[in-house]
Amino acid sequence: MNTRRGNILLDIDWTTVLLFLVLMFFGWMNIYGASYNFDQTSIFDFSNRAGKQFVWMMGALLLGSVILLIDYKVWDVLAYIIYGIVLLVLLATPFLAHSVKGSYSWLSLGPVSLQPAEFAKGFTALAVAKYMGRYEYRLRTWRDMVIPFALIGIPMFIIMVMQRETGSALVFAAFLLAFYRQGMSGYILACGVAAVALFIMAIRFGQTALPLGVGSVGTLLCMLLLIGVLLYFLFRERLTLHAWIVIGLTLLAYGAGALLCIWFRFNFNILSLTLVSVYAVYAAVLGGVFRKSRLYLLAAFTVLCLGYTQACNFVFNKVLQPHQRIRIEVLFGMKDDPTGAGYNVNQAKIAIGSGRLFGKGFLQGTQTKLRFVPEQDTDFIFCTVGEEWGFLGSCALLGIYLWFILRLIHLAERQRDTFSRIYAYIIACIFLFHLTINVGMVLGLLPVIGIPLPFFSYGGSSLWSFTLFLFILLRLDAARLEKLHGAV
Repeated sequence: MNTRRGNILLDIDWTTVLLFLVLMFFGWMNIYGASYNFDQTSIFDFSNRAGKQFVWMMGALLLGSVILLIDYKVWDVLAYIIYGIVLLVLLATPFLAHSVKGSYSWLSLGPVSLQPAEFAKGFTALAVAKYMGRYEYRLRTWRDMVIPFALIGIPMFIIMVMQRETGSALVFAAFLLAFYRQGMSGYILACGVAAVALFIMAIRFGQTALPLGVGSVGTLLCMLLLIGVLLYFLFRERLTLHAWIVIGLTLLAYGAGALLCIWFRFNFNILSLTLVSVYAVYAAVLGGVFRKSRLYLLAAFTVLCLGYTQACNFVFNKVLQPHQRIRIEVLFGMKDDPTGAGYNVNQAKIAIGSGRLFGKGFLQGTQTKLRFVPEQDTDFIFCTVGEEWGFLGSCALLGIYLWFILRLIHLAERQRDTFSRIYAYIIACIFLFHLTINVGMVLGLLPVIGIPLPFFSYGGSSLWSFTLFLFILLRLDAARLEKLHGAV
C-alpha cells in the first residue's frame, strides 16, 4: 500500500485519460479533413490548421502533465485568488481586445490569441466548489444560493454584456445541474424550463393573431401555461374545490369573451393578463388562509412571469444583437433565410445527410472540401464527422462522449470531500452542455450560439481550457488515497 501512496501514475484514472486522448486524436483527424485542400500533402503542415492544432495538442499534453505534478491542495487553497484574477482579466479584456465578429473576447499575445472566457468557466467552478464545500454549508434555502449564484453571475454578466460573447456566457447555466445534485430544489430548474417555454411562446407566436377578437396566440399560450401551473399546485395542496373554481372561471371568462366577439372585437390579451393577475392575488390569499408558504411563492412566481412575458419582446428586439435575432427567427420558422442566417445550418444538414450510413470516407467529403460549410473546423466540425464517417461514425463519436461524461460522473461520485465532488460535477455538466448545444445547433435543433465541441473543434483556447479543467479533476481524483491515508 505504501508503494501506491503519492504515486500519481498508479492513482490516476487512465480510462478517462484514454478517452481524452481518443477524442483529441479523432478531433485532430477531422480538423485535417475539414481544412484539407488538394495541394496539401501532410497533416503536419504547420501552415494548415491541422498542423497548428498538433502544436496545441502537444501543449495540452504538457499542460496536463504539469497539472498532475502540482499538489492537489493548491486548487482548494487558491480557488478564490484564482477566481479574483480571472475576473480582473475578464474586465480588462474588452478594453484590450479587438472586435472579432462583434465580440471583444480575444486577447492577442504575439502570434497567439486566447479567449479568457473559456478558462473562466473552470476557475469559477473552483470558486463555487470552494464555497459550497465548506463543512457547515447546506443548500437548503434561497439564502444559501445567493453567493453561488453571484459567483457564476458576475463572470457571466461580464462575458455577455461587456465582451458580447453570448455563447460562452450561457455555458454558466450548466452549473445549475450540479447545484441540483447538491440538493437544490427542483423547482428552480422548473423555473428555468418555464422561462424558456414562455420566451419561445411569446416570441414565436407573439405576432400571430387570434382568430377571434383582438390579441395574440403567444400571450394566450403564456397565460394558459401560468394558469396550468397554478392548477397543479392547487391540486397538489389538496385545494380541489379552489382548483375547480379557477377552471370554471377561466372557461366562463373565455367563453364570454368569444360570445362578445359577435358584437365587437374583444381584447383577449387584456382578459388573459387580468385573469392571471387575479389568480396571483387569489393564490396569495389562499396561502394566508391555509398557511401554505408554497402558495405565496406561487403568487410571486406568477407576478414575475407576468412581467417576464411582457419583457420578452423588449429583450428580443432591443437587447439581442441583430444576428442573434435572425438566428432565433430562422430556428423558430419565423423567417426563411437560406442564404443568410440559415446558411450555416442548411449547409451543415446537407453535409451530414450526404454522408448517409457509412460516410464518404476520410478526406472524401465534397461539402467540406469545397468550403460550403462556414466554420467547418471549429463550431461546425460535427458536420465533417457526419459527411466523412456517416451516421454510424457520428453515433460512435456520441457514444464515446457519453462514455466520457458518465466516467466524469463516476469520478464525481467517488470523491471523498465535497469540494472535489462539486467541482467534478460542474465540469461534467460543462462538457455535457457544450456537447448538447454544439451538436444541437449543427443539426438545426438549437440556435447557433457558437460554442466549440470539446477536444474536437480547432483552437488552442478551447483545447487548453478543457484539458486544464479535466486534469485538475484527475489530480483531485488521484488524491483520494492520500486523503484516505490522512484520515487514517
